[in-house]
Amino acid sequence: MVMRTGVIGIDRVAAVVGFANSHLLAVLEFQAANRRQALFFNRTTECVLMVTPVDGIRAVHNAFRQDIQRIDAAALDSARGKEGLAATIERFRFLNEVLVWHAEGEEIAIFPALENVAPLVAEAYVKDHRGLDSAFDELSNSYSAQDPLRTARATAAFRFHLTLHLYKEDTHLYRIFNERISLPEQGKAMGTMAGKIPQERFPDVVGWMFPLIGHEDRENMTRIWQMVMPAPAFAGVKENIKKAIGSDWAELTRRIPTL
Repeated sequence: MVMRTGVIGIDRVAAVVGFANSHLLAVLEFQAANRRQALFFNRTTECVLMVTPVDGIRAVHNAFRQDIQRIDAAALDSARGKEGLAATIERFRFLNEVLVWHAEGEEIAIFPALENVAPLVAEAYVKDHRGLDSAFDELSNSYSAQDPLRTARATAAFRFHLTLHLYKEDTHLYRIFNERISLPEQGKAMGTMAGKIPQERFPDVVGWMFPLIGHEDRENMTRIWQMVMPAPAFAGVKENIKKAIGSDWAELTRRIPTL
């Protein structure tokens, strides 16, 4: 079910996503021209907090890690005879939807940008993506066969390959991306990557991601969106975030008083 925003309709949120991506590029170009990154005052630590596009990638990666860990634990408990875990295990379907959008975005935007500064580095990560496709197929087939033991084994394999892949990206691929690619080019690549998410599914992605990530990731992602989105669009996204994190909204507003 597609969620609705409390301030503006999702059709209006979707309508400005393309504009937000182009606005992100303009902001990053301005920042690069002034030789700085996006700077924010973190009232929690009383220091200047630097937020970059890669911080958004790390937040999504952390959501993947948290979700697959919960799914894998539920699949193992189910194989041991515990009941009532179907809803948790079946989260693997939406997780993979987001993962496919994420991987496709990397392959059309991030990897080509890297090829110009680090030839052949991305090739191994494309192979990882195809391996994850196969791992998901095995998990989906195992679950459809209603075989709890086979499902638990497939989920464990999927978790292992996904978490290793994300670790490699965070410590290797995106380190190169951050160090060797200018902020304007990072913004352009990130905008193209974000465009792979179907616009009408954006609230679903927010509702999936924010409960899975910690306070720092929530703050970073919210600050990035607040910076690059037109005010009407961000107002709708803000309501999605508020709905997704419930009572934790108080902590987010403490970290970002302008909310």
